[in-house]
Amino acid sequence: MPAPGENVNISLNSYVDNLNSVLISWSVNGKSGLSGIGKKSFSVNAPAAGQQTTVVATIKLPDGDINTTMIIKSSVMVLLWQADDSYVPPFYKGKALPSPESEVKVVAMPEIRSGSQTMSPSNLVYTWKQDYNNAQDASGYGKNSFTYVNDYLDSSNNIDVVASTTDQTSSSEASIDIGTYQPKIVFYKNDAKLGTLWELALADGHKVTGDETIQAAPYFISPGDIRIPTLAWTWSINDSPVTIESFQQNLMPLKVQSGTSGTSKIDLQINNTYKIFENVSKEINVNF
Repeated sequence: MPAPGENVNISLNSYVDNLNSVLISWSVNGKSGLSGIGKKSFSVNAPAAGQQTTVVATIKLPDGDINTTMIIKSSVMVLLWQADDSYVPPFYKGKALPSPESEVKVVAMPEIRSGSQTMSPSNLVYTWKQDYNNAQDASGYGKNSFTYVNDYLDSSNNIDVVASTTDQTSSSEASIDIGTYQPKIVFYKNDAKLGTLWELALADGHKVTGDETIQAAPYFISPGDIRIPTLAWTWSINDSPVTIESFQQNLMPLKVQSGTSGTSKIDLQINNTYKIFENVSKEINVNF
């Protein structure tokens, strides 16, 4: 079914009669429209959701008139998706994005009307496709959600779904392209009194005075809970490995001795031990 207001093109074909030489008249909901010799094509906008438009083509043949009736119904389908296991820090206003080998859930929200009633999404039959291939196990009655794991080789995945009534008289289709993004590390200052200063990311050349703690936020890495030990954190200062004694591996404490100055390179590498293609690194120079 088309979306409300979508342009619908209708064409007539016949293997018996030559439609190019006969008068064809079109009407929409009983009102006369296009008319002329060989007018085999007609365009009309789809009606509002839950309504229908009746298009009649009258073909004047030598043996008599033939009426062809077409019923156009429209429907609405919204697809919502989320990366189930993608990390974002607290108070982040954006959306958690899927990284390579992430689990993504897509939920279909169709609006199909039968008379004056809107069909419940749980009472529809769903046919899902991933990258144009049928997902038979995920399709069926009431299955309005689809979960998949993206491939590290794909930059995006196309998800398509058709929702239809059990009698197949009404249906709605929608598709969406969901991209795959690389994780990224952003450094913040963790203040002993104020906590993490999320409003300001640390820039290269950050000035460290006294005792300070740098906090790393690995956006979009999985799992969503970065405390889970599937993530291996490797910190180094000036290429020398540093062992973090705390269970919070995302915190790097720094201590600047009085009377010293210079620049140090801090490097962090994070690897998901269960997903070999999911890793991220970042370095920052700090001045003291």
